[in-house]
Amino acid sequence: MQKIDCGKVPKITLSNGSVIPVIGMGTFGSDNYDAHTIAKAVKSGIEMGYRHIDCASVYDNEKEIGAVLKEVFDDGIVKRDEIWITSKVWNDKHNNVIESCKQTLKDLQLEYLDLYLVHWPFPNFHPPRCDVNTRQENAVPYIHENYMKTWEQMESLQKMGLTKNIGTSNMTIPKMKLLLRDCNIKPVINEMEIHPHFQQQELFDFLKSNGIEVIGYSPIGSPKRPERDRTPEDTVDIEDPVIVSIARRLNVHPAVVCLKWAVQRGQITIPFTVKEDKLYNNIKGIIEDPLTDDDMLNISKIDKGNRLIKGQVFLWKTAESWEDLWDLDGKIKNN
Repeated sequence: MQKIDCGKVPKITLSNGSVIPVIGMGTFGSDNYDAHTIAKAVKSGIEMGYRHIDCASVYDNEKEIGAVLKEVFDDGIVKRDEIWITSKVWNDKHNNVIESCKQTLKDLQLEYLDLYLVHWPFPNFHPPRCDVNTRQENAVPYIHENYMKTWEQMESLQKMGLTKNIGTSNMTIPKMKLLLRDCNIKPVINEMEIHPHFQQQELFDFLKSNGIEVIGYSPIGSPKRPERDRTPEDTVDIEDPVIVSIARRLNVHPAVVCLKWAVQRGQITIPFTVKEDKLYNNIKGIIEDPLTDDDMLNISKIDKGNRLIKGQVFLWKTAESWEDLWDLDGKIKNN
């Protein structure tokens, strides 16, 4: 196995002083790969030099990943304080955040998390491998008072030492403004969809201006995303002529160009793969041969506003379309 000196991987310092590697391993692949395959990839990644693993209870593989973590700790491959572990509370546990976090810690065989996120700002959930038409009967829109009850539990987790940091995921500017107004402990990170065809510049700038760092998921355009998240108008980042041209010049896969762009833009990126060669090329790519200023400028011009993870399965009865989830007119849709 080829290895990377993990000391060469850049890190970002969060507003509270915590330090997080700029590239991590995503572990959402349950629609395509079984839990043992993903856990095996996590072990390979850690042996290779990855020091950041992005988990979630809903991915249904934390027990298997926990077994791998115990193994690499016991074998002395890495110490607990040398690796960043993120997890997330799923939508159906918004009223039982502490219970959910404790279960995740048990599954991952850890005493604490480095980061715990509220996975979605809605309590609406869906069964595994559902289709795009699936709807929860009692789904509701964003209700800020309820979200704050969830966030208060998140704050308690940090005070209890069960997680060192807390953050959000899939938020919008209107929702984040309300949270920042009412919280006692500010989120240090928001995890959100970002790739060259969906750059979310306004939200990105808003978060950065408020001292909140950004983790971008689906960084190469999620070519293996679930069927429910595919629509005819979707574009393909790694086939974009600008990305392909840069990749040819650097003699790398177009996916690596997307990751280079993400890191140089100033965000944290969590690509998913179970392939050892791709794991290696991804981490190698972000520490070698940086993009030029012209490359960065040219990529900034190919934003197509192409959201891939639209979230249709979280819609409530009175919602008109998936766009209601994202407050695209700057107002929270809570009717």
